Amino acid sequence: MPLAKHVKPDDILKQSRDHVTHSHGLTKSDPSQTQSGYAARYGTAPVPKYKIPSTGTDANATYQLIHDELSLDGSPLLNLASFVHTWMPKEADQLMIENMSKNLIDQDEYPMTQIIHTRCISMLADLWHAPSVHSAVGTATTGSSEAIQLGGLAMKRIWQEKRKAAGKSIHEPGPNIVMGANAQVALEKFARYFEVECRLVPISVESKYRLDPKKAMDYVDENTIGVFVILGSTYTGHYEPVKEMSDLLDEYEAKTGHFVPIHVDGASGAFVAPFANPKLSWDFSLPRVVSINTSGHKFGLAYVGVGWVVWRDKAHLPKDLIFELHYLGSVEYSFSLNFSRPAAPIIAQYFNLIHLGFKGYRDVALNDLKNARLLSRALERSGYYTVLSDIHRQVPSAGGVLEGAKKIAGIDETNVESYEPGLPVVAFRFSDDFKAKYPDVQQKWIQTLLRAKGWIVPNYELAPGLDQVEILRVVVRENMTESLIDRLVTDLIEITEGLKKENSPTHALAILGRKSAAHKADGSADHPPSKPNSGTYAKPC
Repeated sequence: MPLAKHVKPDDILKQSRDHVTHSHGLTKSDPSQTQSGYAARYGTAPVPKYKIPSTGTDANATYQLIHDELSLDGSPLLNLASFVHTWMPKEADQLMIENMSKNLIDQDEYPMTQIIHTRCISMLADLWHAPSVHSAVGTATTGSSEAIQLGGLAMKRIWQEKRKAAGKSIHEPGPNIVMGANAQVALEKFARYFEVECRLVPISVESKYRLDPKKAMDYVDENTIGVFVILGSTYTGHYEPVKEMSDLLDEYEAKTGHFVPIHVDGASGAFVAPFANPKLSWDFSLPRVVSINTSGHKFGLAYVGVGWVVWRDKAHLPKDLIFELHYLGSVEYSFSLNFSRPAAPIIAQYFNLIHLGFKGYRDVALNDLKNARLLSRALERSGYYTVLSDIHRQVPSAGGVLEGAKKIAGIDETNVESYEPGLPVVAFRFSDDFKAKYPDVQQKWIQTLLRAKGWIVPNYELAPGLDQVEILRVVVRENMTESLIDRLVTDLIEITEGLKKENSPTHALAILGRKSAAHKADGSADHPPSKPNSGTYAKPC
């Protein structure tokens, strides 16, 4: 009997279960129900998967059932695809548990929570060199995605007000915003959701896979509401040159009279650069930077659910975007896309700011970068990989230069100022030599085989313009220790060498994967031709 083209797991499970004979035939095993492993102990009936059960289930059994299902998730510790922080001290855990029922929007009911929220904004404004900590305004968000929408919306509204004051149309040709093609999807979401033309500047190897400020100027005109500049590309971890972009916009304003502001997407970098590279010019010290966002749940080292957006002063946040609320017990003010939001993550952020202080954050950032350099060097020295990120590359101004792999002047390798600034991110691909020797080995199998060992390392295409290049990416977070780096390198080398050996099972698997992806047994294509990559939905997070 020929094998079916598609096997439905629910059907075969239904057919394979024990069946009890019922003359009326009404009671049958239902694949839409979960059969609890603890049914005998707790007397639990099967739990529906897709509708609310008619009766409840014992709390212990419910916990164990859900706990066991969630054990199929990947380990947050080994999830090297994500920038999101996954560990906090037990004291922070306790604070979050104690405050998990508080709603941040209830300012009158939870006044101290709101004061803590305001303190966090002031601390970030100070960290990012706002002209006056007292006049800076901002808000907590659910993450950088919401924060970016708010920053972009403020720039759009100010542009509209200027156009109206000048007697010009705000509809023809309409507003546009400029960003690199490597922009995270949240930045493009802003343009689409708020009807702003998105002008993507192509990236290149020469621009280090990020926004090229000189090319960006070709996309700027009087209808440009602002430029999104990313402090830490999600693809390769490179910081985009905020100061260079600002200087070019200064020249443009001097020639045309058009003021084009900058919003810095510091989702990751705004909690790394101030501590690891305090001399780097990127924040409110540049007058053209009008707003900055960050994710507290990334390198802010808090649990997921908190982001921040701060404006340099009240002049850059239009008043008509702020809502005045009267029905919660007092007069309150809100500028957010969400209304209710948990207060616990904000409290966790405040815990970190107080607990770690500047030195603590700096120590964590420097250690992350040190471990990222270790991984980068190990990968390149293997000969199997080329590293695209640059945080392990020394800069000539550090007191020496590199000639090939040979150092010709003394450089303190422990000094972060000796290296290119960037996020503790390692983006890498097969080296050209490896691809030439082993053309049948597909890089995507590295991701699959690492997952079999517990590691989650994404393999994906670079942004449009270089989307023919696939890269693997590792985010080195605080709990990615040197011992784990050692283990990851060992597993990577073992898997890579297994793929290149013609008599190994992994090599055979890779060859089979390449053939099955190209053709079916009858020679027809396995999938219909795909549309050209728009670069919109294939973005890493």
